[in-house]
Amino acid sequence: MRELTAEALLRAVEGWVRLESPTQDAAAVNRMADHVAAKLRAIGARIERTPGRDGFADILLGRVEGERNDKPGLLVCGHVDTVHPVGTLAGALPFRVEGGRAYGPGIYDMKGGNAMAVAALEYLYATGRRPHLPVTVMMIPDEEMGSPSSRPAIEAEARRHAAVLVPEPSGEGGRLTVGRHGIARHHLRTIGRPAHAGATHAEGRSAIREMARQILAIEALTDHARQFYVNIGTVSGGTHENIVPAECRAICYALVPTAAEAAELAAALAALRPQDPDVRLEITPGLSRPPFGKTRAIQALYDHARALAADGPYPVLGERIAGGGSDGNFTGALGVPTLDGLGVIGGGPHSHEEHIEIGCLVPRTRLFVRLFETLGRPGAPLG
Repeated sequence: MRELTAEALLRAVEGWVRLESPTQDAAAVNRMADHVAAKLRAIGARIERTPGRDGFADILLGRVEGERNDKPGLLVCGHVDTVHPVGTLAGALPFRVEGGRAYGPGIYDMKGGNAMAVAALEYLYATGRRPHLPVTVMMIPDEEMGSPSSRPAIEAEARRHAAVLVPEPSGEGGRLTVGRHGIARHHLRTIGRPAHAGATHAEGRSAIREMARQILAIEALTDHARQFYVNIGTVSGGTHENIVPAECRAICYALVPTAAEAAELAAALAALRPQDPDVRLEITPGLSRPPFGKTRAIQALYDHARALAADGPYPVLGERIAGGGSDGNFTGALGVPTLDGLGVIGGGPHSHEEHIEIGCLVPRTRLFVRLFETLGRPGAPLG
């Protein structure tokens, strides 16, 4: 890509979007990884691919040399899986351009941002330049499900790098993400005693009734002032309406701003006891994402990025602490400087109105180019 134009970048984004890649379809996600690997290989990247496990697709790494390969480099961490099933393009969310916006499954979260980051590297190589520090592009296959098979690889790779750049979408029309709240999941199960709901009702012990009591206690932990949100999102139990239910299951999903709230939630759940002594309560931790907060190093990355974008039509509008999770949670929580939200501007994530603002493609890709060229130089962060 010798010129950064809106038309060329939109074609590049479309190439990503037309390869549908829902997390649960490993073959489809691997086809998306093939597409990325081909682009990176074409600019001389060394490709490494870890075979998928637990039913997920492969983890893709593309290592791009820089001017200073003797120093730790930059990790661009993105994901190639989406929430949209195969067939969405042909049905509810076709790729289309309307009124300055482009629509399509995964275009906002986060194929548009990935495409821009890769296009920035293609542009540097096509114009005879190089990133100052080496760049590793890492594409994850299972982020939309919490990165259960990828987290160890993400953390190991982050520790080898000086900083992490995450092309997740920008927030609130153009803000970069300098921290994220954590996400904690816990699986609940109550085990009662079945009985005929008519003939022998008194002999039964209802697992659903016990779960209802526990739900009230758990959701009462919510503290909106602290942005500490505790939600029971799914409940299932019972086998027939005329049987006292012997089992009930639920999942607790909590947004935890800091490690203190995560510990508070864990302690509160551990202290729960069944109100009915004849019903057993089990609580098991599930997938989680640790919170990460802004550090001086992250502030320096943010200030640098904001200055680089200041002269363009899409300046950085500020910083934010995001409520939703990303793989940046893992890298930031390790203490590796992580600047998130460097991707597209748009909206409608996970919906049939998912879109990007076409006007952001050139300036945000140029921001990646400038970050790749300047980070690690004297006077710039990591220098």
